[in-house]
Amino acid sequence: QVQLVESGGGLVQAGGSLRLSCAGSGRAFGSYFMGWFRQAPGKEREFVAAISWNGANIYYAESVKGRVTISRDNAKNTVYLQMNSLKREDTAVYSCAARQWTYSGSYANYEYWGQGTQVTVSS
Repeated sequence: QVQLVESGGGLVQAGGSLRLSCAGSGRAFGSYFMGWFRQAPGKEREFVAAISWNGANIYYAESVKGRVTISRDNAKNTVYLQMNSLKREDTAVYSCAARQWTYSGSYANYEYWGQGTQVTVSS
């Protein structure tokens, strides 16, 4: 059982940066593969980034590659998403999610979800 709470979203100008945090609770947090997803109005939820339990395996969506960095600190039960060079099309609700052990880029394969944090990019 894992509970997740996102924070760090807000309003930012295009070209700016944000650092999202996902704080987790649960005894087995360190064994979970963590992912970030986002969903904009009128669009399906899409994969952003993911990181393995030990941080050795990292994956990024093509749309954000080179602009975002995912990391985790298991001692703090937290995963981060550093976002730079933000664009208007990055506007969405960003959610973190957890699944056991292995990578998946599909939201349907994640067991636990936070409620999301809004990121709005304006020009």
